[in-house]
Amino acid sequence: MEDKETLLLVATTLGDIKIKLYNDTPRHRDNIVKLANEGFYDGTLFHRVIKEFMIQGGDPNSRNAHKGKSLGSGDAGYTLPAEIVPVHFHKKGALAAARLGDQANPQKNSSGCQFYIVTGKVYKPAELKKMEKSMNANRENSAFEQLVGKNMDRIKELRIARDRDGLMKLQEELVEEAKNLVANQNPFSFTPEQVEAYTTIGGSPFLDNEYTVYGEIIDGFDVIEAIEKAKTDANDRPQADISMKVSVL
Repeated sequence: MEDKETLLLVATTLGDIKIKLYNDTPRHRDNIVKLANEGFYDGTLFHRVIKEFMIQGGDPNSRNAHKGKSLGSGDAGYTLPAEIVPVHFHKKGALAAARLGDQANPQKNSSGCQFYIVTGKVYKPAELKKMEKSMNANRENSAFEQLVGKNMDRIKELRIARDRDGLMKLQEELVEEAKNLVANQNPFSFTPEQVEAYTTIGGSPFLDNEYTVYGEIIDGFDVIEAIEKAKTDANDRPQADISMKVSVL
């Protein structure tokens, strides 16, 4: 017998969104249920809306925020360990956790409260193939940046000594090490399920395996489409506030 799925109701000023939470991302499931039961999200805004990409909310600083205020830095005072499950991906309607970028957050830990819902766009199969190549190249860049971080003390010493030859040699060594690390991994490719979703309903495939996806919309696609169409300012914040209340069904 399958575990019962938890359902959330996100009541917004533009309509209701019903979301099911995945049981194989239990930390994220339990965390958003806890926050919803505490009323954490009540009165907060969808503060970042980008067409053909996603709608983001959950910043506690957005509650009663004055018009034009830049939002997105608020948090719950903690992060969550990533729960990146390959079978959950960024199709239209996916619920995922926001997070800081890789340089500040190489473990891909999730925000304790901010989330986004994917709107995305429909892709052609050839576009997905091109994206696979790009994502595999980005793996090398990411591996190189992490190696640079681990060798920062050595890099500083070489810079202080103005040893340009030493810096160039170290760079070549780290580039080669990054290539070897990635070569030992299976190259990334979209599954048939991902290809089917991204070429029909759409999504944001370039985010896959980078952020924790922990639920999906089961009702209210018209609402996320309405939110996506909102006029926004230079910070992607809707000019007319779109507030929410989140409850557990």
